[in-house]
Amino acid sequence: MEHDDTIEKKIERKIENKLKTMVPKIFKIFFMVLMGVLFAFLVGYVVMRLWNWLMPDLFGLVAISYWQAVGILLLAKLFFGFGNHGSDKGKSSHKKRFSAKKCGPLRRDFTKWELYDKFWEEEGETAYKKYVERTKLEE
Repeated sequence: MEHDDTIEKKIERKIENKLKTMVPKIFKIFFMVLMGVLFAFLVGYVVMRLWNWLMPDLFGLVAISYWQAVGILLLAKLFFGFGNHGSDKGKSSHKKRFSAKKCGPLRRDFTKWELYDKFWEEEGETAYKKYVERTKLEE
């Protein structure tokens, strides 16, 4: 009998410990989901208020409802992306390798192009026409 009591107490303690760790985790998850939903509703409301405050007066557009504002917000997010908020996590490896700091020697020297317009006016068009005639004859 004494053996059964100790096993029951061990099981009770294990269950109590699990509950002590699981309840705060469940509460945190529930709280985060609730805050996310409230934030989404708040953002939709702010978009609606800003639209109805600015757009009818500035551009002569009609006032919109809350759900239309949410739709506009989602459409804008689809068109323009959700952004990475300045972190390098979203950059592709290509962009990381060839950032402006790292590809200095690969950049072209555009100071040579200063006289391009003047050259084109004086010689370029004539030279281009001669090139076209020459390539047509070669074909």
